[in-house]
Amino acid sequence: MPINSFKEDEHVSDVKKSVTVKRLLSYLLAYKKQIIIVLFIMAYNIGVQLINPLILESALDDYISPKNFKGLSILISVAVVINIIWVILVRARMSIMAGVTNGVIKTVREQVYTHLQTLDFKFFDGRPTGKILSRIIGDVNSLRDVLNNFVITLIPDFLLVTSVLVIMIIKNPPLALAAVSGLPIMAVGLFYIETKSRVRWQIHRKKSSNLNAFLHEEISGIRIVKSYAAEEETLETFDELVKEHKDSFIDAVKVNDLFNSVIEISEAVSIIAMYYVGVMKLGIRGDSLGILVAFTSYAVSFWQPIASLGNFYNQIITNIAAAERVFEVIDTEPAIKDEEDVTEMPAIKGRVRFDDVSFSYEDGVEVLKHVNFDITPGETIALVGPTGAGKTTIVNLISRFYDVQKGRVLIDNSDVKKVSIYSLRSQLGIMTQDNFLFTGTIKDNIRYGKLDATDEEIENACKTVGAHNFITKLEKGYDTELSERGGGLSQGQKQLLAFARTIISDPKILILDEATSSIDTKSELLVQAGIEKILQGRTSFVIAHRLSTIRKADRIFVIQDGGIAEEGNHEDLMNKQGIYYQLQMAQHV
Repeated sequence: MPINSFKEDEHVSDVKKSVTVKRLLSYLLAYKKQIIIVLFIMAYNIGVQLINPLILESALDDYISPKNFKGLSILISVAVVINIIWVILVRARMSIMAGVTNGVIKTVREQVYTHLQTLDFKFFDGRPTGKILSRIIGDVNSLRDVLNNFVITLIPDFLLVTSVLVIMIIKNPPLALAAVSGLPIMAVGLFYIETKSRVRWQIHRKKSSNLNAFLHEEISGIRIVKSYAAEEETLETFDELVKEHKDSFIDAVKVNDLFNSVIEISEAVSIIAMYYVGVMKLGIRGDSLGILVAFTSYAVSFWQPIASLGNFYNQIITNIAAAERVFEVIDTEPAIKDEEDVTEMPAIKGRVRFDDVSFSYEDGVEVLKHVNFDITPGETIALVGPTGAGKTTIVNLISRFYDVQKGRVLIDNSDVKKVSIYSLRSQLGIMTQDNFLFTGTIKDNIRYGKLDATDEEIENACKTVGAHNFITKLEKGYDTELSERGGGLSQGQKQLLAFARTIISDPKILILDEATSSIDTKSELLVQAGIEKILQGRTSFVIAHRLSTIRKADRIFVIQDGGIAEEGNHEDLMNKQGIYYQLQMAQHV
C-alpha cells in the first residue's frame, strides 16, 4: 500500500516561540480570580519554604546547642502547624488549577472545532481526516501541562529562586556566590539542548499526525482492505509509520533527558563549591554549623525550583510544536467566507444564472470555461456527461462550496458572493453521492435536515422517498440506533434515509448529485415517484449517470470539455443523434 501520502509531513508556519507561548498563556486571563487565589496560596507556600531553613538554623544554634528543649518544642509546634496548612493549601491549589487548565483546554478545542466548520472544502481536500483529528485532540491535550505549570511552577518558582538568592546574599555573600556557581554550566547546557529539542519534537508531532491519518483511513476503509486481501501490505505500511513515530520520539527524548542531568551537575558543583568556601575559606566549625546547614537547605531550595523551571522550559519545548499546530488551524483563513458588505439572501424563487463562469481547482487547469445558462424558477435541469467533465462543479458553485475565478453565479439576480453563506445554503437542498449518516437514531438523522421537524414530518418525508416501509420493519422503527456511517443498513437504505433528510428541509433549490446511484431498481421506482412530486414547483439540478432517471427533465445539459456541449429535452437531444444520443446508446448496449 502506498505510504507516501501518510509520510508527507504537514507544513507548519515558522512562528517565534515567544509569540506562541504568549498567545497560549493569554487564555488564562479569563480565569483571573482563580489565578489570584492560587498566587496567594503560592505566596504562603514560598513563605513557608523560606522560613523552614531559618527554623532549622535556629533550632540547631539557639535551642539544641544550649539545650533549651522547652523553646525547641514550641518552635517545632509552630513549624508543624504552618507546614500542615501548607499541605492543605497545596491540595486546594491543585484542585483550582485543574479547573482552570481544563477550562482553557475546552475553550481552545471549541475554537478549533468552530473554526474548522468555517473552512472551505479546499482545506479538507488537502488533509487526511486523521491529521485534523490529531490537532483537535492530541495537540490540544498537550497544552494542559504547560498552562498548569505556568501558574504553579513558573511564577512561584521564579519568586522562590529570587527570594532565596536575596536571603543568601544578605546572610553571607561568599557562600551565596558559591551556592549559585553552577549557573553558567546550566545556561550553556540548556541553550544547546533547546536548539536541538524543539526541531525534534516538531518532527515527532508530524509523525504522530501521519500515524493517526493512516489509522483513521484504514479503519474507515477496512472493507476495502479485506476485499482485496491487502492486510499484509497494510501491516507493512503501519509498521513503517510506527517505526518512524518511535524513532522520532526516541530522538526527541534523548535530547530532553539531558535537562535533568545538566541541572544535577550544576547543583552538585554549587554544593561542593559552597562547602569548600564554608569550611576552607570561612572556617565554619561545629559551634556555627547552623549557618552551613541553613545554606545547604537554601541551596536545595534554590536548585529545586531551578530544576522545576528547567522541566517547565523542557515542557514548553516539547509542547510548543503542538501549540503551533493548533494555532495554525485557528489562523487559517477560509477561502469561502462572507464579505464585509454581505446581505441576507431573500426567500429564493428559483432563478439560477451562470454569467460567463470559468473555474479551476488548480491554477492553469480550467474545469469550466465561459459557461452561460439561465434557469427559470421551477425548471428541472439534468446534467450529464463523462466523469470529470464538471457536472458536480456546477452545483458546487451554486452552493458556493467553491468560488468562481471569472464570471458570476446568480440566484434570483443576487450574486452568491454578495449574500451570507448561511442564508444561501439554508434554502438549498443538497444530496451528494456520499450518503453519510451520523451515529444516532434514524429519526435524529432525518431531523438533521430540519432541526425542528415533527415526527409526522419525518414520517411523511420517508413515505415520499419510499423509506417508511423498511424503517417500520426494524425492531425499533424510527428509534433504531445507527452505528457510525449507518452500519447495518444496505447502501440503498442509507441512500433513502439521506434522501429523506434532504427532502424534509423543503428546499427552494434542490440538488441531486447521483441521488439514486446506490438504490436497486425496485427502490428506484419508488424514489422516482417521490422525486417527481418533490421536483414540482422548485428549481432542481439532477446529476445522473443512469440516463433513464432524467428523461422527464425540462432541459438536459451535456457537459463536456469545460462547457455545455448540447442542451435540450430528451426527445430533442435524441433526435440530434449527438453526444447525448451516443451516451444513451452506450447504456443500452
